[in-house]
Amino acid sequence: MELFSIASGSSGNCICVGNDSYHVMIDAGISGKRIEEGMNQFAYTTGDMDGILVTHEHSDHICGLGVVARKYGIPIYTTKGTAEAIMASSGVGKIDPGLFHIIQGGQPFQIGNLHISPVEISHDAAEPVAYLVSDDKSRVGVITDLGMYDDEMVTSLKGLDAILLEANHDINMLQVGSYPYSLKQRIIGDKGHLSNESCGQLLGDILHDDMKHILLGHLSNENNYPELAFETVRLEISMGENPYRGNDFPIEVARRDRASSRIIV
Repeated sequence: MELFSIASGSSGNCICVGNDSYHVMIDAGISGKRIEEGMNQFAYTTGDMDGILVTHEHSDHICGLGVVARKYGIPIYTTKGTAEAIMASSGVGKIDPGLFHIIQGGQPFQIGNLHISPVEISHDAAEPVAYLVSDDKSRVGVITDLGMYDDEMVTSLKGLDAILLEANHDINMLQVGSYPYSLKQRIIGDKGHLSNESCGQLLGDILHDDMKHILLGHLSNENNYPELAFETVRLEISMGENPYRGNDFPIEVARRDRASSRIIV
């Protein structure tokens, strides 16, 4: 399987996962033009996608969805609550209701030979999920917009070959920054976003000898730096109650303004 990020950050998200036979796009939170340009970097077109998996209805995850849906007619997979929120949104324009395929958190489904498991997450959206994607050989996760995680989440993420995991903010930068108090409380709350520290701690709980690659994603533009996220996550892994150190695994920061490397697992 392969995993790559076209864009990941608080300003827009679009991730691709697939194998030799099928590919899915996870979120379409950037312009249709940027999505196409990103796909082209990996020798794909947007029309090559066999489905769009939408995590939730916030604009940094769906702002390009309407354009892509109208142009290519790609099936859209998401929860009932998210689909209703998208259809009620004026920002994406009209989308053919027939393109929506309603899924449920905790209920796996298939697109071709891709096995997809929606994972319920704690975030301030209608009915948000993250996604685990596997075939007969590999298993990857795209896990962002987590206000918190629990033992059930940790269990679901064990055994992954690769993961894109949220490292949204540095706690100190957020606390001393210019955001209003209410927004700061939202971000650090149980329905907000994972900090660099929490990301590293969660990784420490799920790492195993065969983990092949880690992408840090959904970084805040105002309350984080790529280098800070990278070093903080590595430090948390090294300091945690696990047998690993931060430099034991390939770790890369997914950027908002350019594509990641192509990760093969």
